[in-house]
Amino acid sequence: MPTSRSVDPAELRSAVAAVAEWLTGSAPEPARPQLASAVRLSLRTLAQVAPGRSVEVRVPPFAAVQCVEGPRHTRGTPPNVIETDPRTWLELATGRLQWSDAVAEGRISASGVRADLSHWLPIVRL
Repeated sequence: MPTSRSVDPAELRSAVAAVAEWLTGSAPEPARPQLASAVRLSLRTLAQVAPGRSVEVRVPPFAAVQCVEGPRHTRGTPPNVIETDPRTWLELATGRLQWSDAVAEGRISASGVRADLSHWLPIVRL
């Protein structure tokens, strides 16, 4: 879940830049370590800019964070869960995809009254 270690904005930008051509469709899928780094750093950044524990954001197989202020979740499945694939998450995090479009296209599974991250996106623009 959220870590106390702050994300260096330059490190985040570098990690996301390494997968940017894949996001635009002009390059093949990046190596797993590059993809994992971009996903993990962007999720940790989300947890920093939207601190809290009322929403769990899952991007399997790489990471999950809890974020957004509100009632704290402690056991079992959280009441507010967002799950998506790495490409969709990174498109959202970089502003290449709008939250409402991703939901409408079924690229995000979001449950709960707080399961809307549109206020905090994008996290990084390239």
